[in-house]
Amino acid sequence: HDGHRQLQLKSSRAPNHDSTDLSGSMGNMTTEDEIDDSGETEEQRLSKSARKREAATLQELGIQLSALPDQEIKALGLPDSLFVALRDLRRLPSHGAQVRQRQYIGKLMRSIDPEPVLAKLAERKQRHDMEIHHFQQIERWRDRLLSEPATAVPELLQEYPQMDQAALLKLLDKAQRERAEQ
Repeated sequence: HDGHRQLQLKSSRAPNHDSTDLSGSMGNMTTEDEIDDSGETEEQRLSKSARKREAATLQELGIQLSALPDQEIKALGLPDSLFVALRDLRRLPSHGAQVRQRQYIGKLMRSIDPEPVLAKLAERKQRHDMEIHHFQQIERWRDRLLSEPATAVPELLQEYPQMDQAALLKLLDKAQRERAEQ
């Protein structure tokens, strides 16, 4: 009978749990210097882990690049195949397709030197941070001009002497009228 035959096969594969058998869980332990089943030493496993971390970092860099506008990606001087892959990542609708595309981008990223790309991204971030700082500074001046015009106007004119005082006062009056109407 087939059922009897399967039962015999299963029972022949069952592990031997004899307490005198040293091939149990304790008997299979290896020391750090020994080679595991795949033939790798501890040092090789670490370097493989390092390679995997580097690949993951490059894949993440590729994902960051895909968020940039096409013009900025082109300005980085990347290979055409990587440019197309980055652009395609944005267009893929399904999660599974995006995961596969990110892995493909990671593979392509391993063939380029990431240092110039990282330098350009750092430069881009620095420019962006400066623009944000400048905009925040403008907002602070605007708030001060509207809340305390008597002290803020002379300070602003002292800091920016090239500013047209008449135009500033005209804009300030208009802003205060708009605030009063609301």
